Amino acid sequence: MITNLHQLYHDQIRDLYSAENQLLEALPEMVRAATDNDLREAFQSHLEETRGHVDRLKTICSAHGIAPEGETCEAMKGLIKEGKKHLEATQAGPVRDAVLIASGNRVEHYEIAGYGVAKAFASVLGLDDDEKLLDDTIEEEGSADKKLTKLATGGMLSSGINEAAC
Repeated sequence: MITNLHQLYHDQIRDLYSAENQLLEALPEMVRAATDNDLREAFQSHLEETRGHVDRLKTICSAHGIAPEGETCEAMKGLIKEGKKHLEATQAGPVRDAVLIASGNRVEHYEIAGYGVAKAFASVLGLDDDEKLLDDTIEEEGSADKKLTKLATGGMLSSGINEAAC
């Protein structure tokens, strides 16, 4: 039972750790499924960043003497499951790339929200080092989201999907 903000903060960190590790498993499949080179590179780049996110969460856990494992992020599990369902329902090409972008954006928004809450808790608890690490991750998640949105609105979707999807 969670009885104070410290415990809730630790629970949130462990949930984020689970989410990031689930994403580490899902991203290689997204890289393989993407047909657009820029999209493939965006997912590959975010895979590397995600490894860094896991390392930051481990640093936070270590500083607080908590084990990062043991929590399952059901929300990320659901986002990945939904993404796979849509991925399997589309053929390779621009429409599938659009599915990957949509799934990626949903994941990024979820992560930004989760890290934002954790950062707010760290701030209230006076955990300045944690707050900085969490803010670094929020910045990277936001950049990944913007990169996917740019691909959708000004890149490969505007040139390839219009003909394929309409």
